[in-house]
Amino acid sequence: MADFEEISDEMLEMVVGGARRIVNTQSASNAVIRMNPGAQYAQVNALPNGRSVEVDVDSGVFNETDGRTWYRVIWPVSGWIVGRSVGLPEE
Repeated sequence: MADFEEISDEMLEMVVGGARRIVNTQSASNAVIRMNPGAQYAQVNALPNGRSVEVDVDSGVFNETDGRTWYRVIWPVSGWIVGRSVGLPEE
């Protein structure tokens, strides 16, 4: 995966609901980033454990099909990540 320049705290504050989180999948596998909020959507990227990410914490969407809550990833990639992978609640 390509290296990305880290977003500054000043830029993060400009994004409504943005918060720095750490990927923690609780396993050796990477956290999957999806095109839309749900396991049924295409995988567009993956992030390793310990990776710093910017997540819109106000974007939580519960997907009835997979029973998970998904959050929009702002940086270093664009897409959706399951809440438990970044320590956010799942309903």
